[in-house]
Amino acid sequence: MSWNNQGGGPWRSPGQGPWGQGPGGAQQPPSDFEEWLRRLQEGLRGLTPGGGRGGGAGGGGSPARLILLVALIALVAWFALGSFYTVQPNEVGLNLVFGRYTGKTAAGLNTNWPWPIGTVIKVPVFDQQITEVGYSSETGGGDILAESQMLTGDQNIVNVHSRVIWQIDPAHPEDFVFNILNPRETVKAVAESVTREVVGLKTIDGVLTTDRTSMEPDIQKRMQSVLNDYHAGVMVLQVQLQSVDVPAQVVSAYRDLTAAPQDKQRAINDAYSYANKVVPEAKGAASRILNDAEAYKSQTILDAQGQTQRYNYISAQYKLAPGVTRERMYLETMERVLGGMSKTILDAPGASPPVPYLALEPSTEKPAGAPK
Repeated sequence: MSWNNQGGGPWRSPGQGPWGQGPGGAQQPPSDFEEWLRRLQEGLRGLTPGGGRGGGAGGGGSPARLILLVALIALVAWFALGSFYTVQPNEVGLNLVFGRYTGKTAAGLNTNWPWPIGTVIKVPVFDQQITEVGYSSETGGGDILAESQMLTGDQNIVNVHSRVIWQIDPAHPEDFVFNILNPRETVKAVAESVTREVVGLKTIDGVLTTDRTSMEPDIQKRMQSVLNDYHAGVMVLQVQLQSVDVPAQVVSAYRDLTAAPQDKQRAINDAYSYANKVVPEAKGAASRILNDAEAYKSQTILDAQGQTQRYNYISAQYKLAPGVTRERMYLETMERVLGGMSKTILDAPGASPPVPYLALEPSTEKPAGAPK
């Protein structure tokens, strides 16, 4: 298997060099890799028995040459086996040569210089990470006051528990690995800082009620902006406000404060309800009084008109027959006045003493229900 430049080799016919002839018979200069390969082959020929130039068939290799051969085989095996590595589907590989970042690789079988020349850092870019602010689920959701207590824009204190869901940016995993010393602590610090900023822009009523839905995307947007400025290689997926409450020491007072507007509204509603009940009744009573007054007015006017007409009629008759009319009026008046009496005394002119007039009906009272 040995060959030399004079007798031909495995890649050429006699009369040609190991890299062949160029156009017009000129020899092409070998590349660096081909020159290294040629030297390696010449070294291997010198190590094998009978491989030396002009060596006899019965010559043997020395122990030093055997050791060198073993070392070369180990070197080739080290290079062949240590250059290949596998990246999982949820990972991105970062290639380093002598500690310097040279590029990233996608999922699958990839190559790099073997250790210790080259190293590979596999980053799980598609795994979602969770950062908790203000509490810790590992301790049963216990409150961490140093993180949870925040000041609102109207100078009130609230306890805020939030959770940030994030992942490593697949486009810039090298930023996550090399730019930030402790990326997870950085994400937590940024989340706490931005949450305090957003809470400081709201009132306590808004934070506890209507503004919670708008705070979550606002915190996410601000966090992403800060992390991009840091070149942290982090992608914020979602921010969730787990709970927003007032401190336990003032819960009762705050409940009273919260209940005060409700009590006020309830009192107003009760007043409106009472007014809606009383006002119609009062209007009905007033309308009834007015109707009664109108009826009394009409009745009185009609009675007066009737009396007037009766008087006018009697007056006309009186003028026609004064004596008869006067006598009739006297008798009708006496009948109306004395008709209900049981004893009558007439004081006629010239009569002395007065003559009693006894009614024919008995003076004793009749039993109840008896006919008259």
